[in-house]
Amino acid sequence: MAVSLFAAFWAVSILFVITPGMDWAYAISAGMHGRVVIPAVSGLLLGHFIAILIVAAGIGALVAGNPIALTVLTVIGAAYLLWLGINMFIHPSVPNAGEIQETSSWRRWTIKGACVSGLNPKVFLLFLALLPQFTDPTGSWSIPVQIISLGLIHLFSCGVVYFLVGFSSQTILRTRPRAAQIVSQISGIAMVVIALLLFAEQML
Repeated sequence: MAVSLFAAFWAVSILFVITPGMDWAYAISAGMHGRVVIPAVSGLLLGHFIAILIVAAGIGALVAGNPIALTVLTVIGAAYLLWLGINMFIHPSVPNAGEIQETSSWRRWTIKGACVSGLNPKVFLLFLALLPQFTDPTGSWSIPVQIISLGLIHLFSCGVVYFLVGFSSQTILRTRPRAAQIVSQISGIAMVVIALLLFAEQML
């Protein structure tokens, strides 16, 4: 597989990664809670990786060609985001100095992160539309292997950016409780808006 294809894909995918969205909101929320940035971001990356594997396996094309399956996926993802957003707005994160999260909460943050990205139909559709465009049918690697390889590049970019976002919010916002509360509520509103837009798309 040509290096130029990897470079071209990275140039396009990084634009999506640095655009604030649900993943950013979740990473910021994790940063304000304390020592849960690593499990939270790991969960986000796990959700992306699962979507990559689905597309590579060819199931993505099957789901995209089935309106009912795609609708169900979208509604489930939108409902989950709506629930997260409402809770984040009603109960904004207001961390205290020296606050330490219990290790037992790491699993919960990881699972929730995987759901945030894994149940986001936009992530799935992005991979379905983007990854195949940068594959080479005549290449020595099979198409699934090429898709997974490209997906890993995207995954690496996500990891770097999301960890920076999470740890930056931990450093900056934990010393400013009011700012942390405002950011948390804005993140919650963003999730609710995105969820409502997804519901509206299905109704239309």
